[in-house]
Formats: sequence, structure tokens, C-alpha cells
Amino acid sequence: MSDKNYEDVTRYSLNDEAEAELLRHQAECTFIWSNKEGHPVGVVMNFVFHDGRFWLTASGQRARVAAVRRDPRVSITISSLGSAVKTRKSLTYKGSCVVHDDAETSAWFYPALAAAVRPGDVDAQAAFVSHLDSPRRVIFEVLPEGRIGFDSTKMWQDTPDAARRTE
Repeated sequence: MSDKNYEDVTRYSLNDEAEAELLRHQAECTFIWSNKEGHPVGVVMNFVFHDGRFWLTASGQRARVAAVRRDPRVSITISSLGSAVKTRKSLTYKGSCVVHDDAETSAWFYPALAAAVRPGDVDAQAAFVSHLDSPRRVIFEVLPEGRIGFDSTKMWQDTPDAARRTE
């Protein structure tokens, strides 16, 4: 390690393979938008990553739906914590959000989301799809426009204590 601190962590970025692994194994993110006053607000939501885009859902009366329709600039933050990924990794994406409320999108998305959050339990997936299929529900499609990735494994390997702990 050339530095004795973590002031510059840009060298610990997440490579494409680690990014793909995280997106395969995590179904939860923090979805962030701006409210009327311009303050960033975020909530934890489930997502599906499909065709290079993030797909999420909410009931249409939620404040975030009106906010995204007003200003489609959003962010999504994903952590490996709680997933099958063994080491700590994180991703943040900025992008623009499209709101969908059509039957064609919900027909593929609801089962995909159910499979992501209820893996291996077909009955639970069917029940989840049934609950999602409600009159005011909308689907968010987030088109990523920029990304920040962090891989703590690289940082740990660059830490002086790492050599002593593996001996």
C-alpha cells in the first residue's frame, strides 16, 4: 500500500465480474429520488436487474411516484450485505426513471420480482404476484447513466494488517 490511510478509495473499484455477481445475488436496494423541496429521499425496495436496467414497483399513491414523474433523476444503491456474495461490495447508480402502468410490463415483471424475493417457493411466488397485481401499482424502470462501485476485498488486501491476519 502506498498510502497509510483511506483518503483515496478510487483504486478499490468494483470490476465488471464482481458487479455482475452482486446483481445476480442481491434483490434489495435503496431507491433515492428528490422531493418537491429538492431534498434527496430514499427507501429500501426490492428490484430486478433485467436487460441492463433496474425494475422496481410501488403503489401509485406513494409520494415517490409523483416525485419521479416530476423529476426522473434517481439513484439506486446496492450492498452485498445479506446476499450470497461472500465479501463486502457496493454499487451506486445514477439514472433516469420511467414509470410504467401497462399490463405487458407487469406480466413479465411481477413473476420475475417474485422469483427474486421468494426463490424456490412457487406457492409463495404466486401469492406475491397476486398481492402485487393491484389497480394503482406502477413499475419503475431505471436506466443507469453512471456507476460507482466499491470492493472492500481490494481495500482489505491493501491494508497492512491483512498480511499478519493471513499468516
